[in-house]
Amino acid sequence: MNLSKYIIPLLFISLLLTSACKKEFLEKEPLGVQTSENLFNTAENATLAVNACYDPLSWDEVDNADHNYEWMFGDVMSDDSEKGSMPSDLPQITEMQEWRTTANNSFTAAVWHNVYIGLFRCNTVILNLPEAEGVNTEIKNQLLGEAYFLRGYYYFYLSRLFGGVPLFDAPVNPSEIDNVQRASLAQTYAQIDADFAMAASLLPEKSAFDANEMGRATKGAALAYQARVAMYQIGTENANNHNWQEVYDLTNAIIGSGEYSLASNYSSIFEMEGENGSGSIFEVQCVSNNEDWSPRKTGTTNTVIQNPRTTWGWGFNNPTQNLMDSYETNDPRLANVMYGDGSVVHGNVIEIDIAENATGYLSRKAALEPAFKPSNIKDTPQNIRKFRFADVILMNAEAAYHTGNESSAIASVNQIRARAKASTYPKGASEGSMEYDAIPEADLEGVLDPLPNTLTGQELLNAIWKERRNELAMETLRYWDLIRTGRYLNTLSEEVKGRCQSHSLTGTANIIPVLPIPVNEVQSWGLSQNPGY
Repeated sequence: MNLSKYIIPLLFISLLLTSACKKEFLEKEPLGVQTSENLFNTAENATLAVNACYDPLSWDEVDNADHNYEWMFGDVMSDDSEKGSMPSDLPQITEMQEWRTTANNSFTAAVWHNVYIGLFRCNTVILNLPEAEGVNTEIKNQLLGEAYFLRGYYYFYLSRLFGGVPLFDAPVNPSEIDNVQRASLAQTYAQIDADFAMAASLLPEKSAFDANEMGRATKGAALAYQARVAMYQIGTENANNHNWQEVYDLTNAIIGSGEYSLASNYSSIFEMEGENGSGSIFEVQCVSNNEDWSPRKTGTTNTVIQNPRTTWGWGFNNPTQNLMDSYETNDPRLANVMYGDGSVVHGNVIEIDIAENATGYLSRKAALEPAFKPSNIKDTPQNIRKFRFADVILMNAEAAYHTGNESSAIASVNQIRARAKASTYPKGASEGSMEYDAIPEADLEGVLDPLPNTLTGQELLNAIWKERRNELAMETLRYWDLIRTGRYLNTLSEEVKGRCQSHSLTGTANIIPVLPIPVNEVQSWGLSQNPGY
């Protein structure tokens, strides 16, 4: 079952491109011999069908080249980043950041479009694979686990942006299109909880997969997302009654599995050699194919669009001075998170044109070394990291704090700080070099010292939150952390705060800002729109 470095559907090309969010359905019989009913009768075909479920994970564009990157929400809508590039380029992102967007925003529509295609594919697998006669139980369980995992992932993506959404547990039939109801946020989360729990019960551990199978969902990935979803519900809408002990137990299960460890050098994590490393829990697999702009790629434009216009990129997603100021002086992670004009990246001095940049900085985690740049700079092979083991450790620390085990919380945070302090400069930080240069010991004196055992209460919680920000910066998580901890509104100006509040749901813990459901979906399905749109 070779997922390899790219995930493309070799079958289902016509069947599975049908979108569950459009009133467009195939009415003719398939011209080929494969149908959704007989496709799953061999392990090879069933695997290809599941590969098709992964495919939308890496779609950066839809048919009219409208972009959809998670950093537009997780980074730019937070205090970690600004849109960047030229002010007139992709203003839809600024509209979202300033809570001025409308239901006609093409980027939120692109997310909805891609995710519901992924959901349609997952549901096709979940409906048909259990009855397949030519697939043995072990393979069938694994493939079903992957489909449940991806369905949970896709619904979680939608729910954080839009709140409750239409839930489907099977492909939509034409007779059902006029009876679609929008589930509540609590109902949507209940479905997500169930999908990740089912995935965890069916999937093998990471060590069960060969090297060429990296990127497939694993038991550890399902448990990690279970914990993330529970943690997010605790801080927003918790009608499903999750608690911090649950998060603590789930993260302890991952830590205790022995399947994961922190990479010894933080600087290597986002380099090509760091892909699918010991700390990788889930990442989207990509490989460049030198095609022009298009919605169906094996590679990603995620890297291209974040690199400087003076070299080969578009200059988007600019880290802020606020983020820089949150780091301790000489924290080795900072140089791996952001760089400015005149910095050396992969051995080359980089120029940043401030007229095409909002903050003077760019994301170092999105930098791709020259050896891997394709000849046609439209997509790149750099994997997209979605979940790292360091995140699990910090989730465990936060859960430990909330369950009264402050000593365990401190020990977990200190693991992250110790690894950071032992790291090097980024790869190629010296002109003409591609080495990982050591940081002089004198520069690290008093830097990232262990948190003292006397740290307690809100000061300890603040230290955990700070460590999350510094460790996971520019990985699309900051916005969601601010929302679930009730700190988001305090990062906004009074004007923007007012607009945000007018577009928010009232949760059991904190308010939940939501973006508008795309206007075409509201009209086609008769869905209720989110507040204020």
